[in-house]
Amino acid sequence: MNYADKIAVVTGGGTGMGRELVRQLAASGCHVAMCDVSEGAMVETQELALADAAAAGHQVRITNHDCDVADEAAVLRFRDEVVDQHETDHVNLVFNNAGISGGASVFENSRESWDRVFDICWGGVYFGTRAFLPLLVASTEGHLINTASVNSFWASLGPERPHTAYSAAKFAVRGFTEALLTDVGIHAPHVGVSVVMPGHIGTEIVANSIAMSDEEIPEELKQFTKQSAEDFRDNAPVSAAEAATVILEAVKAGKWRILIGADAEWLDAAVRADPEAAYSGPEFLIGFQRAGGKDPDSPLVARAEEDQK
Repeated sequence: MNYADKIAVVTGGGTGMGRELVRQLAASGCHVAMCDVSEGAMVETQELALADAAAAGHQVRITNHDCDVADEAAVLRFRDEVVDQHETDHVNLVFNNAGISGGASVFENSRESWDRVFDICWGGVYFGTRAFLPLLVASTEGHLINTASVNSFWASLGPERPHTAYSAAKFAVRGFTEALLTDVGIHAPHVGVSVVMPGHIGTEIVANSIAMSDEEIPEELKQFTKQSAEDFRDNAPVSAAEAATVILEAVKAGKWRILIGADAEWLDAAVRADPEAAYSGPEFLIGFQRAGGKDPDSPLVARAEEDQK
């Protein structure tokens, strides 16, 4: 797909991978409608994207839309705004990218926190697909891209960190998207479908999730939490911009299965090779940490290596 003069929809476009998708699409001459719950973040993305487009010699339309993707009525309103503001009866690309983390434990976290994560990470993809698929079908060339995670095939962050809501949502996203390969292939073969499965990407997902959480953070933990969010973003082996580039190149090449990062590649191969070992034994954790460059000297790995002895 040549992105010039196409129309793309990006959810969660205010920060992270969504922002980089908007910027790179605009630099390729693509018109973009983005949604987010942060107007300020979207304005920053819009300004950066318009500058990128101008530097590349393109004039593009970038529109911002306030939308909570967990709310189907809001997503439908977003769709109608896209049709109106872009003066179109179709779109070419839909990136169901928005997501947050949280709701890790069904024992320790509130039902509200768990449901919020699931509703955004799964519901946002489902509602976005339902709302925009007819506009993709109305195009002569369309592509649906749903963001899952390595947690769509490995429901864990390690033996000491529950990760239930996010993993459940991402399993649903991957299964739904893989099933759409057949469904869309039968009913709209000119529309492509892809599922994105990133490993550790340098985004604001942790910081954004904390900001959106309804669970109070104790005062003594606030600085630690803030530092953890910054470390997640700044110490990632793959930047948000690099991840966006991988996605756009893979979509252009017509790939339906998009793994991002050495950790994602390793996890995919390891889980397929020995699914029983994925949730038990120090060898798996050590291999994962080393493959992804994710702090191989961490206490967690040190304990795993000690257990291995």
